[in-house]
Amino acid sequence: MSELPEVKAVKLDLEDEWLTISFNQPEKRNALTEELTNDLKNIIETTKDDLTIRGVTMRGEGGIFCAGGDLKMFKTGFQGGEQGKSDVTQASKLTGKFFEMVNSYPKPVIMSVEGAAMAGGLGLMTTGDVVIVTKDCKFSLTETTLGIPPAQIAPFIVARIGLSKARRLMLTAARLNGSDAYDIGLADFLAEDANELKTIENEIKKGVMKCAPKANAVTKEIVLATRHMSKDEMIEFAANGFAECMLSPEGLEGISSFIEKRKPKWSK
Repeated sequence: MSELPEVKAVKLDLEDEWLTISFNQPEKRNALTEELTNDLKNIIETTKDDLTIRGVTMRGEGGIFCAGGDLKMFKTGFQGGEQGKSDVTQASKLTGKFFEMVNSYPKPVIMSVEGAAMAGGLGLMTTGDVVIVTKDCKFSLTETTLGIPPAQIAPFIVARIGLSKARRLMLTAARLNGSDAYDIGLADFLAEDANELKTIENEIKKGVMKCAPKANAVTKEIVLATRHMSKDEMIEFAANGFAECMLSPEGLEGISSFIEKRKPKWSK
């Protein structure tokens, strides 16, 4: 098992092979500060290949998921007089790579959302595999009201809800509640309150724990590859992933357990 990294802006809880990452800067509304994003990068890099960590939940402390970009940093760091266009462009590229890093984290990721997910926080939410929200959650895509585009989160919002809905939301500074988010597909599950949020999360975990961890990682890689591979490339890539898993210890155990009418060793 990997040794979890030291963190500054999140809390980590590893229990029963499941890692919960709690954003822990409620005084900053859990904004995407440099400390928080660096913590997430380090956690992902440290744990991505550790098959003993079967899945991950991301959530926010203090009754808020994530308020998005650190606007104070935007003002001092991007508009403080020293930075030119190339500097801001490079910083935006790094932000895009951060979102893609979370999106392609080779484990099932549950986004457990209560309170609010604003702008970049909403974008972060859409990089998860399963999204649960409470009815009273608040969401917004109001970057354009600040004179900037939702540049690096746009691809993930489009991937989750489709082009037409994404265009409408992002070009009208949309504000939504949890029920709205569920209705348009931003969320997969809708909870009445924090207690039901946890109940739904636990049910999803049960499903994940029936799955072989390496097979889940390969499956996620195959699914995400459909975004950019040609048909022939996709056939080749999927075939290689299938063969790798079929001939692996997991594949041998899985097929044997089915024939022998027993649970595989990884199943909880």
